[in-house]
Amino acid sequence: MPQDANPDVTTILEELKQTQMAYHMATEMSQFKAGFLARTSHELRSPLNSLIGLHQLILSDLCDDPEEEREFIAQAHASALKLMQLIDEIIAVAKTQHGTSRIEIQPVELAKVLEEVYNLTHLQAANRSIRLEVSPPDREIYVLADPRRLQQVLLNLVDTAIARMNEGNIRVWVPSSPASGYIHIWIDAECPVSVWSEPVDLLKEQKTSELGGAPRKGAPRQMPQLSEGMNLLIAQTLIEVMQGRLEVVAAQPADASNTSAAQNLTRLQFSLPLVPIETT
Repeated sequence: MPQDANPDVTTILEELKQTQMAYHMATEMSQFKAGFLARTSHELRSPLNSLIGLHQLILSDLCDDPEEEREFIAQAHASALKLMQLIDEIIAVAKTQHGTSRIEIQPVELAKVLEEVYNLTHLQAANRSIRLEVSPPDREIYVLADPRRLQQVLLNLVDTAIARMNEGNIRVWVPSSPASGYIHIWIDAECPVSVWSEPVDLLKEQKTSELGGAPRKGAPRQMPQLSEGMNLLIAQTLIEVMQGRLEVVAAQPADASNTSAAQNLTRLQFSLPLVPIETT
């Protein structure tokens, strides 16, 4: 093969890799969204079982004393409130998707949102030995989005990356503004692309694990939380409602000679409409 053909071959291979990753994620999310109602019921069944189990312990007179009984009642009450919060979040996203709940699309200062996301996630990353770097863009960069939903989406995406990694680096940054009228937010994580599909697979497996029954007395109890798969679906849904796009794209590490980093670097690209500077 002539030497001058090598750059073309490299470009084709990179484009093929990017297409494969985009197809992989699109397929997973399509299958995931197809069973939204069933997956939502699975998402809520486990905390409901825990809540019922706490009441069963009380009704069966298995508490050692009135103090423990009050403790179980307090735990059940807290779980019920948290469960209601999860239900409200799912319903709000569903209403937004179907147009029955309005979102407030407005110019949003992207740097401010990214700074808030860093403040809410950097301790969580540090606790898992993960270096989180968030590089806000210039202050004059504004996007068209719902500010609360935009922050929720970015938190969900960063949380998912952190939860699926044990160490490494995560970088959230914004490249130069494109001429297409959209701005890209890149989330670079030193992890394989499966990080963004495994949460979907894990949620599929919850159907059997959620049937564990009532909690055992004395066992540690966790407050109900949305799974990583559901968080990813919510992020995808909200991005689409805000006329944005979420996709996995090819990325190269800062050190191009580091082949190991190149194999494990995954870039999640979140695109939103850009507000022209003169209108802000």
